[in-house]
Amino acid sequence: MSEEKVKAVLKDIEGKAQEAAGEAADDTSMKVKGKLKQGEAEVRDRIAELKED
Repeated sequence: MSEEKVKAVLKDIEGKAQEAAGEAADDTSMKVKGKLKQGEAEVRDRIAELKED
């Protein structure tokens, strides 16, 4: 697994954790930020896949 893919996975985990924390705290802003991090992770993953090809 490339370094870029690892970064994408870590960003996804961070986003999911932040979203869950926002859900537990009933904090909409935190939930949205978590979702955005998950989106960023998906973009990073796709870029890494393109670089591998």
